[in-house]
Amino acid sequence: MQRANIRPMEQSDVAACAALMADTPLWQRYGVTFASATERLSAGLRSGAVILVAEGPRGEVQGFVWLVVRGAFDRSGYIPLIGVDEASRGQKIGQQLLRAAEDHLRSLVADVFLLCSDFNLDAQRFYERHGYVKVGAIPDYVLPGVAELIYRKRLSPMH
Repeated sequence: MQRANIRPMEQSDVAACAALMADTPLWQRYGVTFASATERLSAGLRSGAVILVAEGPRGEVQGFVWLVVRGAFDRSGYIPLIGVDEASRGQKIGQQLLRAAEDHLRSLVADVFLLCSDFNLDAQRFYERHGYVKVGAIPDYVLPGVAELIYRKRLSPMH
């Protein structure tokens, strides 16, 4: 397994992460473009969002994860975005990013939630392998005809 350097996102990383999003069929289905991804990531950085990037051995961005400490029910962590560059898939970069997000959240909240499209079977298997449990679904939440599956993982005992 290649060990990525996981670090906070910098403004200079935005273009690579936006390109990753715009080039991914999943995000294309949701209407994400390079311009909209650039704006969303830049706005996140301006607002102080916690966005971590995985940096490869040559300094290239291999993926990123966005996390919100009390983004679910004003109580639990929430991961709104996680993505891995197509060339870096299969190298456990997603696992490293997910673990880094959970480690960041672990001392702050008891659990973490995320949404996963009902048609994204690979992502569902990925989250389930990493201890996430499907706890519900929101039909037609973002796209008509698509349910967003709600996944939860307990990080620490309840406070």
